[in-house]
Amino acid sequence: MRQILEKLPKLAKDKEKENKKFFSILKRRPPKNLDQMMVRIHEDEFSHTDCLQCGNCCTTTGPLFTDKDITRIAKALRLKPQQFISTYLRVDQDGDHVLQTVPCSFLGADMHCSIYDIRPKACREFPHTDRKKFQQISHLTIKNVAICPAAFGIVETLKSALKYPQG
Repeated sequence: MRQILEKLPKLAKDKEKENKKFFSILKRRPPKNLDQMMVRIHEDEFSHTDCLQCGNCCTTTGPLFTDKDITRIAKALRLKPQQFISTYLRVDQDGDHVLQTVPCSFLGADMHCSIYDIRPKACREFPHTDRKKFQQISHLTIKNVAICPAAFGIVETLKSALKYPQG
């Protein structure tokens, strides 16, 4: 896995122009069955991808925390929401609550999340490749292919399934 993660940023950068063009076309003319295709491709990729062997999303980036996430996690940790915020979060340039530091404070050495059952919505949905109207989040997907080997594989599989010429 380490070898894949070392190569991933360069692979993603090499594919960035191609992916932007692909998503531009996909946004304009999405296939009628795109949502169903994405669920199938996503499930297939994650049937052989073990996030516990990777953890790159948790070690290199941090999720956005919604107000609901903050309330839920603070309660479970027996903290007041403001205590949770001041201990673990900061406000980013977009005004969103994000982690103060990465790797994630809740990630153990074994790549297990200590708040897995109550983790933020952004973590539960990552890499966002099985959501409806997938083509509308292309900007996010292009970022995620540089972080997540599964997202990279999903995009490549989708391009192949739609017979998009790959270079």
